Amino acid sequence: MSVPSVSVVIPAFNAFASLAQTIASVQAQTCTDWEALIIDDGSTDGTATLVRELQARDSRLRLLSVPNRGVSAARNRGVAETHSPLIAFLDADDLWHPDKLRFHVECHARQAELGVSFAKVGFLSPDGKPTGLVASHPQHALRPVDFICENPTTTTSNWVLRREVFETVGGFDEAMSYSEDLEWLLRVACYGAWRIAPIDRVLTYYRTSSGGLSSSLQRMEQGWLRLISKARCYAPGLVESNFATAQAVHLRYLARRSLRLQDDPAAGADFLLRALRSDWRLLIREPRRTGLTALAVFARLLEHNCRNCYPSARRLPRQHPDANP
Repeated sequence: MSVPSVSVVIPAFNAFASLAQTIASVQAQTCTDWEALIIDDGSTDGTATLVRELQARDSRLRLLSVPNRGVSAARNRGVAETHSPLIAFLDADDLWHPDKLRFHVECHARQAELGVSFAKVGFLSPDGKPTGLVASHPQHALRPVDFICENPTTTTSNWVLRREVFETVGGFDEAMSYSEDLEWLLRVACYGAWRIAPIDRVLTYYRTSSGGLSSSLQRMEQGWLRLISKARCYAPGLVESNFATAQAVHLRYLARRSLRLQDDPAAGADFLLRALRSDWRLLIREPRRTGLTALAVFARLLEHNCRNCYPSARRLPRQHPDANP
């Protein structure tokens, strides 16, 4: 039996609501030489049953059910159970453009030094509809410093990589559920043998969350701190030179995310204040993004505090201008 060009690894935990649409976007690929392994990570809904039904109609789909150990362990297991020279990750609620695999396969065929390719990412609403928004996208091959500041590839669903790269630098840190993707890419970038380079077109669609709590943002910060802790072991100079700015950029990102999630206004303000304490020069280097974030965060906090201080004002009937006092 021949080995497909690409192995698609899809970790899935209680993903019944979105998984059929995700798998359909793989089946719609113009590049048909692929296999897809869905790792059911201890789901308690109908995830496994759904995959079995789809598998009966498409032999390129496989199901592997494992005890719940988290997304990093699921991805690592998926890579170990597949054999194609290229690996593509896809989260169970994201979607691909029909030409996704074709463009990536062609790029890797042309560029022997290309280790990881990524494309532009479009955002979907929680119910899977296009929003018209596209994530910011670097136009250059990525450097180690790019991975300790922000997430330039947006999501692992955006990656196609050579198996050789994964086998050389090792898999995802299974103790990490946040920033595990950045930590892996940082290892690849620091190794220095392969390029991590962009494709200038939207090929991946990322589904935004329908909600969010401050606890999840706090876990994201803890994941970033673990990334920094690991990076100090293999790139100490990089961390030493860039820590203050990188922390400021990450905290600003969390402040912006708190706005999108309509989270606790005080939490957003705390992230932004700590960002400026870490490196206030962010206001000078990136005045538009930093200034607009600060304006939005503190305006939302002020509005929230005013509503709490004067709750009765919202219940007073509005008088007509000609009414008697």
